[in-house]
Amino acid sequence: MDLDDRSRVHWRGGDSDVWPDDRGWRRRLVIALMLVGLLGSLGLHAVIGWADALGALTFAQRLVGVLFLLAGVVQASALPAVVDHWGRRQVKVSGALVLLGVLMALATTSLLLFLWSQEREFIAAVLIFLALWLWSLWALHVLVREKVWRGIPHPKKFAAGVTVTAILTSVSLGYSILYQPIVAPMHFVLKAEFGKPYADADAPYFHVPLKLYAKNDGGIPVYLVVDDYTVFGYVSEFSKSGDGLARWKGEEEGWYAEAQAFEGETDGEIIASGQFQGPGSTLAVGEEFRMEQMIMVPKGTKYEVLEASLQFAIMRQDRGKLDDDFSYGRPSWDESEGRYYCPPDDCGEHVIYHGRVRYNTNLINVTRKPRYVAAFWSPEEATDVFISSFNFEKYKKSESIYAIYEALDEEEVQRENARYGLGWVTVNSEVSVKGLLKQAQS
Repeated sequence: MDLDDRSRVHWRGGDSDVWPDDRGWRRRLVIALMLVGLLGSLGLHAVIGWADALGALTFAQRLVGVLFLLAGVVQASALPAVVDHWGRRQVKVSGALVLLGVLMALATTSLLLFLWSQEREFIAAVLIFLALWLWSLWALHVLVREKVWRGIPHPKKFAAGVTVTAILTSVSLGYSILYQPIVAPMHFVLKAEFGKPYADADAPYFHVPLKLYAKNDGGIPVYLVVDDYTVFGYVSEFSKSGDGLARWKGEEEGWYAEAQAFEGETDGEIIASGQFQGPGSTLAVGEEFRMEQMIMVPKGTKYEVLEASLQFAIMRQDRGKLDDDFSYGRPSWDESEGRYYCPPDDCGEHVIYHGRVRYNTNLINVTRKPRYVAAFWSPEEATDVFISSFNFEKYKKSESIYAIYEALDEEEVQRENARYGLGWVTVNSEVSVKGLLKQAQS
């Protein structure tokens, strides 16, 4: 109808500022509920998008954060559109703008609930997701019933454009976030070599240079969660019978990956150990790090072979981010460390590294319990590291952290290690002590 045609329309009291109904309270209630829901969704998009837009490592992840912030801007512009649509209706597209904001809220909360359902961990945020999801269904029902898209020129083309754009964006982001990191190569060049020894005629020992080298030769920057180099000294018996090959099975359980016919029982000791770059350090793509240490060996040593081993646990930076305070080590034998203390007779002596780890996509962070990295380093024992929901700060001081560690869910630890790309890289080399002595004497 032509509302300006006086022959067809007759106003009986009021003008465009007054709604011709007697249920103003209902419209005001709808306005209030729409504003509350849009404000909640706006805050959710801002919380998720801000961290990714500023702190994500890859361009694709930052783009996701920017898109969430843009969605928040659209929802912010829908706030005055709510008041206009259920008020004076001076803007034709106000209803359609509200519809767009509600659809964004429905899509985001549906995605968050889907991600949460993969783990089904109880977190307070899931109540917010569920409430906003139910609100978006109600709001969508109200807007569809009122057919708010009628104010848009060519509504079918507009809907088709929005749908195609959403599909292309989803495919592009899925390719960038999921597929590209999986196929990006991870390759490291490691070296642990002994150099030419140095000896003094008056000294009862000689020095052997240990040269350590690591280079990230792949396409993924990584964290060195914990690292370690160790030098072992081995003493082996000579087997005249040549039956040493049978020893690969071991005397009890287990087996060995190598065997020699004329080598009998072998005993080894640690004669040097230390850290390489240090826990929490990084190794960017193409970056290299080298270190040289002098190992002191007695001239009359009983060792026949020296073995150098370099190993470190890596975590992909495109999967997660370590807190800055992770690199601060806490000695387990120091009672002043509180919950990190454990009597040496029960737990041994370790340096403990502990901190929060966050997934690089904030969508995962807000749908999961916090995850933590714990690493144990000692020059006399094996280095260990794990990622789980275990947090030292939540347990009583009297509880042994190692007893809690042993009681962890192994499936959860393996799942989190795979999720954050946690793995070990190692290299080793051996050298004859007699050959070193000959070089030193020459």
